[in-house]
Amino acid sequence: MALTLTVTREDSARDLPLPRYLTDGAAGMDLYAAIDEPLILNPGQRAMVSTGLRIAVPEGYEAQVRPRSGLAKNFGIGCVNSPGTIDSDYRGIVNVLLINLGQDEFTINRGDRIAQMVVSPVLRVEVEERSVLPDTVRGDGGFGHTGV
Repeated sequence: MALTLTVTREDSARDLPLPRYLTDGAAGMDLYAAIDEPLILNPGQRAMVSTGLRIAVPEGYEAQVRPRSGLAKNFGIGCVNSPGTIDSDYRGIVNVLLINLGQDEFTINRGDRIAQMVVSPVLRVEVEERSVLPDTVRGDGGFGHTGV
């Protein structure tokens, strides 16, 4: 069963592709840079890059904005808040907060695929406060507690 994601485009994105899966097995849809001029990201620099899209994520779901693996591997380009969450009640423009973790400047051009978006179900929970938590074998072990 396919879920419907409603999208509107700002004028800045009218000529760009809508988010889409590029292969049958892809989990993420590509997002495109809706910028007027090339944007240079120097090493260590971050920038908010518009997609020119507004989306309506169905209630009970979220859209996650994630880095593209090729940009990360080849150029050190990632997303600062990864994954970034787009809530079902957000109607603003989808922006991608990119960072250059590489050693060379990186140029983003209009229409470049800058990130991917994965739509996932969200479970809502009720928070219950207790004075102690149930015991487990792991306990409070974390951050390398099982070795290297």
